Amino acid sequence: MKKNFKKIVLENGFTILFEKREIPSVSVAFAVRNGGINETCEEKGISHFIEHMLYKGTTTRNSREISFEIEKKGGILNGFTSEELTAYWCKMPSKHIGVALEILGDMIKNPLFNELELDKERKVILEEIKMYRDNPRDYVFEKINESLYSGTMGMFLAGTVETMNSFSRKDLIKKFKEVYSPNNLILCVVGDANLDELVSFAKNNFGNELGAVPKINFELRNNSHLETRKGIDQANLIFGFHSPLAGEDLSFSARCLMGILIGGMSSRLFSEIREKRNLAYSIKGLNDFGSRFSHSLIYVGTMKENVEAVRNLILEEFKKISLDLKDKELEEVKEQLIGNNLISLEDSQEQMVHLLHSEISDTLEDFYDYEEKIKKVKLEDVKFLAKNVSEGNYSFFALVPED
Repeated sequence: MKKNFKKIVLENGFTILFEKREIPSVSVAFAVRNGGINETCEEKGISHFIEHMLYKGTTTRNSREISFEIEKKGGILNGFTSEELTAYWCKMPSKHIGVALEILGDMIKNPLFNELELDKERKVILEEIKMYRDNPRDYVFEKINESLYSGTMGMFLAGTVETMNSFSRKDLIKKFKEVYSPNNLILCVVGDANLDELVSFAKNNFGNELGAVPKINFELRNNSHLETRKGIDQANLIFGFHSPLAGEDLSFSARCLMGILIGGMSSRLFSEIREKRNLAYSIKGLNDFGSRFSHSLIYVGTMKENVEAVRNLILEEFKKISLDLKDKELEEVKEQLIGNNLISLEDSQEQMVHLLHSEISDTLEDFYDYEEKIKKVKLEDVKFLAKNVSEGNYSFFALVPED
């Protein structure tokens, strides 16, 4: 679909990403180039807090009117905050794209930050933090960051109870004004829309204010931790390692490595840990490739007494790959990844998210060349990455039942 894609940067720096599709729906997002990675430790969670508040009302609409105008036209409204991006999106019937642009644009331009709503939403996010902590599986996915990174990158994206209770209305407005400026904004549309109309909307609704997104330093590290908790029956463990950054060719080698290890029921770790040894039910993998950070994670839920055995089995598979991976297996996983990618492109909303993250990580020019990039992955590069992990360059966290 590369021939149907256009990127336009207006004079004020406002970026438009558009992929034309002849379908009766359209996915629309307004995003800002700012997220958890741009926060100090003391303000961790403020980007996520701002995201929540933009849905709570503007100078012309209350929260119900925002959702009502989208949903009563058949639309779906949502948003997300990541380490490098905050986005507000909806999926609508194509004929109502004007409603999507109007509502989301109003949220981005005219948030009210009502004091009463702010205090109410603070409580909602505090409950969200508790929810993640109380769910062992979610908890280990958050805690592994402490073993992979120092500083702000090692903290939960939604912040802590302490940081959430410290934010005032003034703090949120100050941060909003600093980063939500046209030169930091992206409008991403996938579906049946008119590019000229998108450009016209952006030019007519956004001025020339300039904002700056702070760059906060952090360090990579490799640590292992084990934590006990009463009231749980299963041990939840995460094995993580630093991957090549999104813009590096070796990031595609890392994708192949993870595909071999954890790419479905035919993968090495699923076969070894679940099918052969019956040590776990759930075995999952995750890649998170960014412009300043990248890591890959392997999750396993198992019995407490099997934690070390599972960690050793994971390490053993890395070692085996570094020593005996053959071209045939690599070519098979390449075909699998290419097929998985094609399937993921079917959904306009998922494609919209792909495009946003590619723009943020400076890999947009390569986005539509995924198949070509995967095909170019070399056997020796995958073995090199596996060898690096097998030699101890990894992090590990486990939450286990307390005796």
